[in-house]
Amino acid sequence: MAQIIKGDEIAKTITDKIKDEISNLDVKPKLAVVLVGEDFASEAYVRGKVKAGKRVGIEVDIVRFEQEVSEEKVIDVIKQLNSDEKVDGIIVQLPLPEHFDVAKIVNEISVEKDVDGFTYYNAGRLFRGNPLLSPCTPQGAMYMLEAMNVEISGKHAVVVGRSNLVGQPLARMLTAADATVTLCHSKTKNLKNITSQADILIVAIGQSRYITADYVKEGAIILDVGISRDEHNKLSGDVDFDNVFDKVSMISPVPKGVGPLTVAMLLHNTLKAYKGELCG
Repeated sequence: MAQIIKGDEIAKTITDKIKDEISNLDVKPKLAVVLVGEDFASEAYVRGKVKAGKRVGIEVDIVRFEQEVSEEKVIDVIKQLNSDEKVDGIIVQLPLPEHFDVAKIVNEISVEKDVDGFTYYNAGRLFRGNPLLSPCTPQGAMYMLEAMNVEISGKHAVVVGRSNLVGQPLARMLTAADATVTLCHSKTKNLKNITSQADILIVAIGQSRYITADYVKEGAIILDVGISRDEHNKLSGDVDFDNVFDKVSMISPVPKGVGPLTVAMLLHNTLKAYKGELCG
């Protein structure tokens, strides 16, 4: 029977430390969230960030735009936020409307305020092994493994999903921790043969309950990064939790798994940017 990795409890250990540190500051950190349109999921995520920020003492300002706003207008506002000394971190809530060039918008954020770690500069620093601000979800997943005392060095880690936001940076972090890493994606052949060899299996594909017991190795450790809604509109992950539970040694649930750590790392990065603790 698996041990359930309680991401919400791990995240609380991080946010409690952040809260204690901020309580001693005269000027509180400030995070600006750029939100375009009225995507239901995005609205929910942003509300969660505002609530989390309030709990620890970080001011979260939402900068809202209508769906039809031009790229130029959004870029102008990002530039203003870059030059605003009261703003320590800036994120663009994704997804953006189809008429936007996401990379163009994100890369307008000052690298010192890129607390999502999505700019080309910060991505490059991560892949060179000298990160400035790292992406929050991969960072949270790595912290989760550390908190559970998982030995990464020498282990075979399989990451399913090669997105620029999660899969690729996470594979790089695991490599830096001396794991032997296999990165799988939609064109991978014999996926089941690969995932069933993984000591550590991390899945981020956004397909509800895709990974079942025949995809996993006996005693494997599973982190489920995906989140979607099933046919009953219930939140679920990429892993069929009940189906694999008796076969694996550890598993993160959805919800209350990696998600809370993503938010905790956003707060961590914002405080880090506020303090100027960025290696040049």
